[in-house]
Parts: sequence; C-alpha cells; structure tokens
Amino acid sequence: MAKSEDILKKIISHAKEYGFVFPSSEIYDGLSAVYDYGQYGVELKNNIKDYWWRSMVQHHENIVGIDSAIFMHPTIWKASGHVDAFNDPMIDNKDSKKRYRADVLIEDQIVKIEGKIKKEVDKARKRFGDSFDEEKYLSENPRVLGYNEKIEGIKNRLYPAMDGNDLEAIRQLIIDLDIADPVSGSKNWTDVRQFNLMFSTRIGSLSETSNEIFLRPETAQGIFVNFLNVQKTARMKIPFGIAQIGKAFRNEIVARQFIFRMREFEQMEMQFFVRPGEELKWFEYWKEERMKWHLSMGIPAGKYRFHDHDKLAHYANAASDIEFDFPFGFKELEGIHSRTDFDLAAHEQYSGKKLQYFDPELNESYVPFVVETSLGLDRTFLSVLSHAYTEEKLEDGSERVVMHFSPVLAPIKATILPLIKKDGLPEKALQIFDTLKFDYMCQYDEKDSIGRRYRRQDAIGTPYCITVDHQTQEDNTVTIRERDSMKQDRIGIDKIRTVIDERLKTDP
Repeated sequence: MAKSEDILKKIISHAKEYGFVFPSSEIYDGLSAVYDYGQYGVELKNNIKDYWWRSMVQHHENIVGIDSAIFMHPTIWKASGHVDAFNDPMIDNKDSKKRYRADVLIEDQIVKIEGKIKKEVDKARKRFGDSFDEEKYLSENPRVLGYNEKIEGIKNRLYPAMDGNDLEAIRQLIIDLDIADPVSGSKNWTDVRQFNLMFSTRIGSLSETSNEIFLRPETAQGIFVNFLNVQKTARMKIPFGIAQIGKAFRNEIVARQFIFRMREFEQMEMQFFVRPGEELKWFEYWKEERMKWHLSMGIPAGKYRFHDHDKLAHYANAASDIEFDFPFGFKELEGIHSRTDFDLAAHEQYSGKKLQYFDPELNESYVPFVVETSLGLDRTFLSVLSHAYTEEKLEDGSERVVMHFSPVLAPIKATILPLIKKDGLPEKALQIFDTLKFDYMCQYDEKDSIGRRYRRQDAIGTPYCITVDHQTQEDNTVTIRERDSMKQDRIGIDKIRTVIDERLKTDP
C-alpha cells in the first residue's frame, strides 16, 4: 500500500471513530459517494462556513449574501449550458468492470510525467547544490524538454477532442498512451460515451402533468438570476459581490477519495460584478485575496499552489485553481474564474428580461462582467482534517493521535473535566460549563481516567481541557491544559474566558 493511501485510510477511520464523518445509510450498507457529518464534523463544518462568511460578507462593505433555492426553473439550466453541455466522457474497463472519466485518465498521465520532471529537478538540485539554476535547467535539459514536449502533445490532442466532442479521438489517445486500468492493469477499454451529470426529478402533483426539473449542479446560477433583485434592494454599486453557501448535486461517474468528490456536496461561492474591461484586474485581486484566506487558517503555504488553466471553459477569459496537497496529491480546492458577461447575457436572452446595470459615473447601462470565487466546503473540510491529523510519539514512549485544528475552527473549544466523579467535583465542573457554554462550544466529560479523557479530547482537536480537582474547592482555581504543547497551568476560574479568547483572536 502506498504511504499516501495508508494516511488517507487512517484519516477516514479516525473521522468515523471520533464522530466527524459517517458513511450515509450505513446500516443499509451505505450509499456510494454520500456521507453524513457527525457531531464533531458538523461543528467543524459550521465553523469553516462561518469563517468564510465573515471574511467574505461581514468584512466587505460591497459584498452581500443570499440563499437561493435548490429547485430552479428548468430553462435556467438551458441558458447556463448545463442541459446541452454538462457532460463528462465515460469509459469502462471490460475486465475490471470499473468506470472512469476518460479525460481524467489522460490528465493523470500528464501528472505522472510532471512527477518525472520534478524528480529530475530534485536530483539536479542535490547534485549542484546552491549553484543550481532551476529555471535554466528546465529550459535546457534534454530529458526535461522531452517530457514537456510529450505533455504538450497530449494536451494538443485532448483539448480539441474534448471541445469537439470527438469521443473516438479521446479513446484513441488512451490507447496510444498505453493507459492501463489503475485497479487491474488491464488495457481492455470500451468505447467512450458522454454522461450528463445532472440529477433530474419532477415537480407537480400528478406525474403525468408534472414538469422535469433538476437538482442544481452548482450554486452560481441562483446568484445570477437574482442579480437585479439584490442590486436594487441593497442599492449596490459596481463593483460589488453576492455570496452564497449551498448544496449542489452531481451524478459523478467516479466518486471517490472519501469526501473529495461526492454526489451531494456544498459550495461557498462569491460572484463579483465589475465593469467590462476591468475583470482581469479583479481576477488577479481575488486570486491573491483567496490565497490569503486559506493561509489564515494556519496551514503552511507549501500545502497550496496555483494552477492556471491551459484550457478555459467556454464562458471564461481567465481561470486559476487553488490546489491543496491532499494525501492523494495536489487537487483542486477552489476555482477563481473570470466568467465575462456570459451568464447574465445568456439569462437576458432566455428570459427576455434586461439584466443590466446603469453606471452613473459612465452614464450608461451595460451587462456587468463577473469574477467568481468558488470553493468546495467539503473539500475544505477534508483539507483542514487531513492537515490536522497527526500521530505523535511522546517523551515517555507513549503515542497519541491529535487533531491540530486552528482554535477558531476546532469543533469544541474547551472541555470541563472533574478529576473524579465524587466529592462535589462534578457539580463544580458543571457550574463552570454553564458559565462558558453561552460563549463557546464546550463539553463536559467525567468518564474514564483523566489521562484517557485528555487523549480523547486530543483526538477531536479540543484546544483546552479544564480540570476541576479538590484544590478548586479551596481556592477557585483549575488546571488548564493546552492541546498542542500539553502544558498545564493553574489559573483562576475567572481567567478561563480570557485565556480562551486570546487563542480565538485569529480572524481572516
């Protein structure tokens, strides 16, 4: 088993054992690529949402939030292009019976070649030391140049085939690249077929008179169709943004890697409306701002990178992803896209209603251009979870698993522990719990030895454990234990809130 696969399995097991994420419908053997968030998972998820909402809406005077419906008029999805073009190329392996996205199989080959380039660079850096000129090496080394030429050759065949819906050309590229099934190693492939990702249902009281509608595959369209409603009622002037957190649904061909790719997921999106011609300036602005936000969660910069798109979506004139180094490698976490005026113009055309902004400074009306930031909440949850998961060997030879969450995001901020379950200590501990529960998500725990309780709180990522003992009854002091250092201090009960507040000052 690869080390990365081993780490991911440990994270998945930990998430279930400690109440972060459960397989959905587990007592009925589960439902593929659908998960439930447990008691600590929902708190972590809510904290991430709140952290994003405050940074995006509360901290910007020109961004407001909405919550649009999941069910929307079906013509919206015609206008957006989803009905006709929201497809993925699907291919099956005849021997393993496994199904894959054909374009992902090919893109994985590109990633493998890029990995070979990285190995060449790493070897050269070790060989030449401080005198190593990476830029020169990349531009002159014959082996690296050969790898890059191969990558360009693949892209020059893949992207035109995708744009032209040439499924046979995609299959032929898989054959020419000698791509094998990652599971079985077989190269016995079916033809490539298109697969529409939208879930459909029917609305109406009688099935024979009902209309087909769709579960939304993205949240952005709910913002676009409410553009004028928000602009007029909030009296917004361009540039301004509309933010939204909500569920979306995609019938993914291959849903895998835990909660990274699910059929029911949650997005945190902001559409920023700007003057035509100024979109690329704002595109660069939001790239920088969004990276700052990710780093503000206490995760090191080396875990993130930008990936600028070579192939742009039909609606975009610039696009970049913020990728995160998950246990299975760098994958997309957030997309920043300059969507031009495609969406508003399309809804104008299909609805017959004007979606324009009158700019008093220019004394003219126009359809605004849009810069989008679209972040997967579940993927952000997984990035936070996977970075936090740590196995530590302590000085006494024992081991612990600790979740090093930023205190702002931690599901439980403090747990109150009576040293023993008698002598009035539980009653005193509950009094402290009652004074803190209105300000923080707290927990009371009296089961097992104090050492085991500490380990349990480490495993769910609680920054502080507050222990009530016999001395507490004498001088109103408690022992407060810090999660990361395991340092313990004696403080007055009246100082508990001050200590916790200091750790929670971090803000986006």
